[in-house]
Amino acid sequence: MLLQQTKTIIKMENYFTWNEFDKSVEKIANKCKFKEFSGIYGVPRGGLCLAVALSYKLKIELITEPLKNSLIVDDVYETGITLTAFKNIEGAMFFVLFSKIKPTWWNTVHISKKSQWIVFPWEDNLNSKSDREEYIKKRGLS
Repeated sequence: MLLQQTKTIIKMENYFTWNEFDKSVEKIANKCKFKEFSGIYGVPRGGLCLAVALSYKLKIELITEPLKNSLIVDDVYETGITLTAFKNIEGAMFFVLFSKIKPTWWNTVHISKKSQWIVFPWEDNLNSKSDREEYIKKRGLS
């Protein structure tokens, strides 16, 4: 009888705190404070908390759709599917809290490993495992 050994991939979880979030908002605000934006758009759902925080910090109007010369923000750049849809908006600037690859046309505060799952402070910690599994399934990453 042959024993088959299976390889288990352990996906690390990173619990991002409110304090880390506040510091990240400050870093983005410092890079954007001398630019004029038509508004700030947060990609639903992950970018909404960041957009609201930056809207207050930079005194920029929160907008419901991305416009020319807007600041467009999201929580994570993983596959690029979400932000790429907005890439051709004239004069837009893009920021994410975490990027899982080296940024080219967008900006990030943190770079994380592709295998790392980030749990944000506004998320339900108890559901983080099922959220991760649903995300992987929807994007065919398994």
